[in-house]
Parts: sequence; C-alpha cells; structure tokens
Amino acid sequence: MTQEELKDIARCGETTTIQFKEQFTGQKEIAKEMIAFANTLGGQIFFGIKDNTGELVGLSYDEIQAISRELGNAANEHVRPTIYITTDVVRADDKHFLVCAVAQGKNKPYKNLNGEIWVKQGADKRRITENSEILALFQDSGSYQADAAGMQETSFNDLDRYALNDYLKKVYALDLEKLSDNAEQMLKNIHVLNHNGIPTLAGYLFFGKHPEYYCPTFMVKAVSFFGNELAGTQYRDTKEIVGNMPQIYEKSMSFLKSNLHNIQEKGASFNSLGKLEIAEEVLEEVLQNALVHRDLLRSAPIRIFIFDNRVEIISPGTLAGGLTEDDIRNGKTYQRNPYMATFATNALHYRGIGSGIVRILAEYPEIEIINDVNGKEFKVIVWRKENQISTQKTDNSTQMSTLKTDNSTQMSTQKTSGSTQVQILNILREYPQTSRKELAKIIGITEDGIKKQLANLKKAGMIERIGADNGGHWEVKTKEK
Repeated sequence: MTQEELKDIARCGETTTIQFKEQFTGQKEIAKEMIAFANTLGGQIFFGIKDNTGELVGLSYDEIQAISRELGNAANEHVRPTIYITTDVVRADDKHFLVCAVAQGKNKPYKNLNGEIWVKQGADKRRITENSEILALFQDSGSYQADAAGMQETSFNDLDRYALNDYLKKVYALDLEKLSDNAEQMLKNIHVLNHNGIPTLAGYLFFGKHPEYYCPTFMVKAVSFFGNELAGTQYRDTKEIVGNMPQIYEKSMSFLKSNLHNIQEKGASFNSLGKLEIAEEVLEEVLQNALVHRDLLRSAPIRIFIFDNRVEIISPGTLAGGLTEDDIRNGKTYQRNPYMATFATNALHYRGIGSGIVRILAEYPEIEIINDVNGKEFKVIVWRKENQISTQKTDNSTQMSTLKTDNSTQMSTQKTSGSTQVQILNILREYPQTSRKELAKIIGITEDGIKKQLANLKKAGMIERIGADNGGHWEVKTKEK
C-alpha cells in the first residue's frame, strides 16, 4: 500500500471493510473486530488513525512492535476457530501506521471465548443471536446445507409420484412403482428423502405436490410495468407463480415471453414469427440460477420485474462462498444448494458449471450483475433493445396497414362468419398481442363483431387468452390457415 492510498482511505472514513484505531484497545475488543471481519467480507484495521476524524496520528517503533504482538495474541487466544492475520507498516507524511488484514473466513461462524458471534453492520459491528443468521454463516462456509434439511411437517405422501417417476425414468431408467420396498432407499440415496424418510427441502421444493403450503415464500412474484419505475402503480400483467420448481420455471418463462416483444429480422416475410427481443437462452440461464441458488434461509420470493427498458430478476440472498460479481463473470461457481442443483441439472436446462453466465455475457453484453450486500439479494438486469422494438413497432404498423388493405379487398368475397374467423386466426397467430380494436380496423367490422367472433373461437377451443386483458396475448390452438 502506498502513502497516497493510505491517505485516501483515511479521508474516506470507516466502512464495512475498513476500521481505524488510534491505539490498541485491548485483546478482547480487537478480537471482536477480527471476528466481525472474518464472519463478513474480511477487512483491514488501521492503527495510528483516529476513528472519528480520520486524522493521521501515527505510531512509534515501540508502539508498532507492541501492537503487532498483541494482535497475534488476540487472533490466537481470543478467536475460535483460530484465524490468521497479516500485518504491514505504511509510511505517510513522515509517520508510520500499522495495517492488520483479516481475510473472510472459510470456517464460519467465528466467535470469541464467550461464544459471542460478531458480524459487520456497515462501519459498525453487531452481535448476532438469531438461529437463522447463525445458520446462514454455517451455510456460507459450506458446513450446512439448507436444502438437505428435513421438512418435518411433510411426508412421502406430499410428493408428486408422477413427477418422481418421470425423473427416475429419465435419469436412472427406473420405475418408482416397480422398486417396491426399495423405493424409499432409492429416494434417500438421491436426497429426495433424508435418513428418517422425511422429504428434504430440496426434494419437497422440486417434487412436492403443493410446496407453497409449507414454503409460502418459495414462489415468483412477476410484474410487467408501464414505464421504467418500480414505484409505478400501473402494470400490464402481474402473477404470483407457485408450484414445484419445474412448474415455477415453466410458468415464469411463459410470463417473460408473453410480456416481451418478438422482433422480425430485416427482410423477413410478414408471416415470419420473429425472435424474442431477449434471447430465450439468456432468460433461461438467469431464471434457473435464481431458482437454484436462492438463499433458502431468507423468507422472500424471487421477483421478476419487466419494465419498458429492462428486465430484472431478483433472488433472495447475496452470492455465497465469498464469490464476487467478477468471479461470476469469470465463470466461478459455488453451489449453495447442491441437491437442488443436481435435480435442476438432470431435469431442466441447468448445467451448474459456471459457463452459462460467461456465455450469455459474451453473447448479450446488455446485462448487469448486482450483488446487493446491504439488501441481501442478488439482482440481474437485462436491458431491452428499445431501438429494435421501436423499429419493429413501425414495421408492424406498416404491415398491419397492408394487411388491412388486403383484407378490405377480400371482404367482397369473404363475408361469412367462417372467413372472418380465419382472418382473425391468421392475425393472432402472427401478432398475438393484437387488440380487439386493432382487429376491428384491420378486418373492417365493429368491435362488438370482433368480440363475438373471439368468444366463438374461445368456445370452440381454437384460441386462449394468456395474461390480463391489458398486456396479455392470444394463443392460437389450431394450425389451420
């Protein structure tokens, strides 16, 4: 560390990873600071700087030597398990300062001889006593796996036998019914059940009939807003998505695709369906990572927010295992929920080797990764291609106008209800978000007439409305043209 770097740190003040001490304040007190750093993100203690002003006071040679000895004793004798520190002396303005560096620990939780556990809270520290916070430290060190915990209120009868059977056939070429007495042991071996025969949290969330009964926050709250502000009160579509993990995944992907635009490539024909403005591979990767790596100890749902200019997918809990945003961008991975990851690898498109994020970042740089330590959540922002959408809307308007002209010409020979329904089906197949008003203009009949034809098509099972009236879309069930 250079003297300019030290002076800059002093000017900026204390933070989650920076602590100032004018003098050594006692082994027990300094041990608490070390414990808080080791249990959080690691950090540095600067001796010779006033903590309330950042004034550079400095230390003498004898003070530096004495503090160095005290630091070693504090780390060895007042912290359990033992932590390892490094020290350095920095010279600035003809004064000397001692810097003690404490790395983020790999054997959390760290505590003092009284069993007190300390963590950083901004620039301060606080003692934790809640079981959930203590478990989170064990989880972060890899010595506790929340997804392996048994769901005490549940039994094998709460699992979906059909989903389990499909999984066993696909992955192990086994039939659940034919396993007979060996079925329970097989499910224990693959961690669907724990050693007591109770569904694990991973097994229940992935194969449960109704996981929302006992895990009400294991869900996705999805909202498609008008505009670009979270505080907006108007929205196109909103859903609370529940079910087991494969069901939540499929429903969430459906919500994303129904609330995003399809963009036709330049030169493509009118009948071309176009491509989703954000590649499905990108949405799949981000969504699956949110489902698999969410912090199961935090009682909060995954959230999907669709704005006019971006999509946000937010999962509870920050990055585990000491990973940073840069680690994620470079392909490093840590499985907070290894059994969930195994089920997802076998049943979804998930791979869990870290390459997915690297690939989508390379192919789609309009992505932001935010590890919100204070908010205890992980957010991925995918920016929408507004210019392409704007161009697509213009192109669609031109094509819709052409279609209207063509249909007007056809009206003289196509006056029957059947021909009108064919026109409606053709339009909705290519432009599923077309409104009744637009259909009326294109085909040349009243809105009430369109409403009646849509009702007849729905009754016949030929179309289905997906999502809200304002912001949803039509799905054509028939392939006739």
